[in-house]
Parts: sequence; structure tokens; C-alpha cells
Amino acid sequence: MKFADLHLHTQFSDGTFTPEELVLHAQKHGLACIALTDHDTVEGCARAATACAAVKMEFIAGSELTAEHEDTEVHILGYFLDTQNPVLLEKIARFQSVRQNRIYEMCAALNQQGVPLKAETVFALANCKSPGRPHVARALVKEKLIANLDEAFEKYLKKGRPAWVPKTKMSALEGIELIHRAGGLAVMAHPGLNRTDDIIPDLVDAGLDGIECFHTKHSTVMSERYLEIAEKYDLLVTGGSDCHGFSKKAPLIGTVRLPYEHVERLYAAKKSADAKRRAAAAK
Repeated sequence: MKFADLHLHTQFSDGTFTPEELVLHAQKHGLACIALTDHDTVEGCARAATACAAVKMEFIAGSELTAEHEDTEVHILGYFLDTQNPVLLEKIARFQSVRQNRIYEMCAALNQQGVPLKAETVFALANCKSPGRPHVARALVKEKLIANLDEAFEKYLKKGRPAWVPKTKMSALEGIELIHRAGGLAVMAHPGLNRTDDIIPDLVDAGLDGIECFHTKHSTVMSERYLEIAEKYDLLVTGGSDCHGFSKKAPLIGTVRLPYEHVERLYAAKKSADAKRRAAAAK
């Protein structure tokens, strides 16, 4: 049997692997197909695609967009994205700017708590356009201002803690439309983690294509529940480890192995969507 991991991160967002290192780990675990889904960026996709081609592994260009619907945070995975689509790149650039401003706000809040962390230190460590809380946590540890990553989140960075700053998010409906405009398929990420069950019908009405049923933090019971929801709404099924490299102790790649039949259904759905777009454009 062949397997895939369709939820992976690199140094282009908050992972620790380069795209090439990620592909080597995927090869080690015998994966036939991977998708790169860095947060609010597609920068690493070209390098990951080249690395995959070198080892004859299938690659799907993607991204994970942070969105919200009715005050509920929801993450939307985009698959088969045209990484040169100008509308996608413009929107992503805007949200990268939001992410960067949030780093300044978190560091200012830390400074008010007597923690002398500079935003420039975080940016230097992150070395990417989509920095986030994990980079702040790593910078705190590197500068010996906190003992470890868990303490950084527990003391300062979790929701309700002194340096937590809310994200400015796009609407989930906007996220789905953006993914479709970039030629992609829109999939709800880890619904069990974000507790987004109640909004699934609304997103289906807005064109949601699939749901991530298999995830590192989904129990067997959760996965079975989302498989039932996927069948009820005729949604595609995806799954992935949500690997961030060594940022969460041991790398998670290889812990979720999506049967390849689901990848084949994604390809078929992409082909069908492309055909419909061409037909609509010809009218």
C-alpha cells in the first residue's frame, strides 16, 4: 500500500526543517506523496517540489490559512495551489504583514512584563515572512529568558497570558474563495482541535471541498466521527501529521499515514474542478 502525509510545515513558517530535510524524512518513512502546508505562505513549495522530484515522490503545493467564522477560529488547508497566482500572493502578503506586526505587539507586552526580548531577535531567528508564537517561544529560550518552550507558552504566550495577542484573521468564506481562485481545493484542518463541528454546514454551503479526518491530535473516535461527517456532506477526506520538525520535541512525520486512495480522490476532484472552470470561462 501507498501512503501520504498532507499536512507538513517547514522553516518557511513555524517548522524547523528545510523543504529538503522534510522530503528526506518523508522518504525515510516510505511516503508516496506529501503536501507542504506552511502557514500563510507558499514560499517553500518550489524547493519541496524539486526535492520530491529528485526522489520520485509526489508533491502537492499547499498552504494553511488562518481564518474565522462566527467568532470560531478555523484553519483552511489549500491543496494544488497555483503558487504564482497574483491574488493569492497579494492576500498572503497582507496576512504576513499582520503576522509580523503581531510579533512587535507580543514583544512589547513581554517588555512590559520585564522580559527584554526584542522583535528583531525573533525575526532573525524565524528568518521567514510568516513568524508566529513558536518563534517568540524559541527566541525566549535561546536568549535564556525562559527555561523551555512549554514554560514560554504557559507563562506568557497562551491565550489569556500576558503576551498573548489575538490574530487578525480572514473570514473562512474568503479563505475558501481565495483557494478556489488559485485553482485549489479547500479542506478544513483538524476540526477536532479547533472544535469547528458546528460551522461545517456553513462552510460546505460556501464550497468547502474536504475535511482533515486524520490528524495527530484526533483520537480514533474523532477520526471516525469526521469520516461520518465527510460521508454525510460528500466531502473529500485528508489527513496529516501536522509535523513542525523538532519544534514539538520529536518530529511527527510518519505518525499519520493517509491511505493513497484518498490522494487519488483529491486528484480526481482537482481534475473535475479544473474542467468546470474551463467550461465556465468558455461561455
